[in-house]
Amino acid sequence: MEQDSAQPPKYRHIGYGPIAAIIVTVSAFFGAQIIVGLLIGLLPAVMRWEIDRVEALLAESVPAKFLIILFVEVLTLWLLWLFVRSRKVTLKSIGLVRPEVRDISYAIVGYVAYFALFIAISIVAKAAVPGLDLNQEQEIGFSRGTSGGALWLVFASLVILPPVTEEIVMRGFLYTGLRNKLPKLAAAFITSVLFAAAHLQWGSGNALLWVAALDTFVLSMILVYLRDKTGSLWSPILVHMFKNGLAFVLLFIYKVV
Repeated sequence: MEQDSAQPPKYRHIGYGPIAAIIVTVSAFFGAQIIVGLLIGLLPAVMRWEIDRVEALLAESVPAKFLIILFVEVLTLWLLWLFVRSRKVTLKSIGLVRPEVRDISYAIVGYVAYFALFIAISIVAKAAVPGLDLNQEQEIGFSRGTSGGALWLVFASLVILPPVTEEIVMRGFLYTGLRNKLPKLAAAFITSVLFAAAHLQWGSGNALLWVAALDTFVLSMILVYLRDKTGSLWSPILVHMFKNGLAFVLLFIYKVV
């Protein structure tokens, strides 16, 4: 991904720049979670339930977890949309264009490239930092024993909703704003660092998930390349779905990892 100082026409004069892109992205991400968290906090008073009942519902109910994820994702996009509309930014300018058949072929090549690159970088990282734990488990929020109809909700929660929302926010809105003023490599790097940082599992009470950060950084660099190459978010969305889909199959269908 060569570094260039000139911005192509598709990234010029879109109504916002790097600072606004970062502030709005972080604000929408955390704002949506805070709002949904406050609404959940009102459940005991509104429903006249005991706090223990609410906590049990959130911990054990797959439909409840799905609805929370859905609300957070929709609210994130809505907050982003408020800003986009206020700046008269078109959906096309952030990569939401009509899908094309070529998006599938680009996605397949992109997924293979991501997989190979992640393996190579993991080997190098392990050699450079012997203490790096590449076997850390990511908290996914759903029991691997989930079955039946509930499994479809898990599928939607992990394979459909996050790829769509995260690509619109990160490789769509954020990267476009960064590219308005910054060279390609700088914009790609900042986008990928922020995306990786969001997957460290801050506040979980567990050790920071460096393997997930490394994984998502590599993934993001490939997704940014596809976004730039095609001018569309569809290839990045498909690659992201392929990645999460494979993890879903291994975790919930074959239960091999």
